[in-house]
Amino acid sequence: MKNFTKLTYVLFLLCANIFAQQEKGIVGNTNWLDNWTEFNPKQQSYREPTQIISGNITKDTRLSKRDTYLLVGSVFVTNNATLTIEPGTVVLADYNSKASLTVSKGAKIIAEGTETDPIVFSSNKSLKRAGDWGGIMLLGDAPLNKFGNGSVANLHDNLDASNYANVNYGGNDTISNSGVLKYVRIEYAGKRIKGAGYLNGLLLAGVGSETVLENIMVSYCAGDAFEVLGGEVTINKAVSYRTSSNDFVFNYGAQGYLKNSLAVRSPYISSSEGSRCLRVLSYDNKQEVDFSKNGTHVVAENLTFLNDSETLNSDIEKGLVSEAIYVGQETFLDINKSVISGFNPAVILDDRIRINQENLERIRFTNMYFNNCKGNIYVNNNSNNDDLENWYGNAAFFNVYSKSTNEETFIDIQNKRRPDYRLRINKIIATNLDSDVNGD
Repeated sequence: MKNFTKLTYVLFLLCANIFAQQEKGIVGNTNWLDNWTEFNPKQQSYREPTQIISGNITKDTRLSKRDTYLLVGSVFVTNNATLTIEPGTVVLADYNSKASLTVSKGAKIIAEGTETDPIVFSSNKSLKRAGDWGGIMLLGDAPLNKFGNGSVANLHDNLDASNYANVNYGGNDTISNSGVLKYVRIEYAGKRIKGAGYLNGLLLAGVGSETVLENIMVSYCAGDAFEVLGGEVTINKAVSYRTSSNDFVFNYGAQGYLKNSLAVRSPYISSSEGSRCLRVLSYDNKQEVDFSKNGTHVVAENLTFLNDSETLNSDIEKGLVSEAIYVGQETFLDINKSVISGFNPAVILDDRIRINQENLERIRFTNMYFNNCKGNIYVNNNSNNDDLENWYGNAAFFNVYSKSTNEETFIDIQNKRRPDYRLRINKIIATNLDSDVNGD
């Protein structure tokens, strides 16, 4: 009996250690990317549109799976209306009219797909490219740190004067609700607008905490995949795939929670303005910020940031690979249990951040897995990172450093239909454990 007790205790410790290793990067007992994601959307063919959506949606409206919709021009959901989209519905955005969908303050979108029946927003072109259309914008009345409120008027070509009130965002309602986006794919967005640059796949501006944002995939976007301006949002199980610009951006006092999410970058798809997995800023222009308000505060957990390069050293030498994370001054970032693989380097801090204990306690990296990066954490334009290495390399942070290829690191990234970006070691250990249990 005593030996059995000892054996049970040893197995308990082994299992605890196994599951502790499973915590880093995106996690799940099964591969939660299955069924609803699409990593090669060019292979998808959609039915010809049977309905047109244009102008303003001013009353509660429902889009059904039986129809395919063509989104034409700048479409606004206004007047406190709710746009409900059934699982499996396909919305194709018109390339020629630079189509976009904006959910204005007070209005809602309920786009709740399922794992086997996701909702898809894509381009109507036969040969689809990044930047074919404008993407989706959710505008709420949660706070931001600007003087006054914000506006996305410049993101719309030839904006009608009647819609000026529908492009504003920001307010005082932290818990406001802009609706639900769940099991949704957004493909080929990020249209370029003269004077405004590239639009985003999903823009969340002044969006409040009651908004549900889960299982959202943005692929082949010419602008940022996910951009959060102010507000308070939780984003869970988000995927950014081969985005030209940044994958996740938080700015203007955003209070953000990013969980169990994935960004896969290609060294051959990037923006001249810089392309990073995560960009955390408190402002673009210091003069427009009210410093009595909260700066940007991001808590992130279980992220996987991967540069999908087969010739990493060569791509770094050619200047095709940059850092995974950029942290601006006067921000707070707490990132935990995450994987950063194949970047140059892993993290860069704005060179206006003074390296002292006060600031480093605002920028936390704990339980991290830094793999195959050319350097880990640096200050911009400073090649001496000894202080940072000493700080974040302290055993108290539980950070791990490795040099493995992507194929060795992740379970199955070669599978074009159903890739699995969880850490490979988890699968090997779990399989061995399962076989032992079944054998008993």
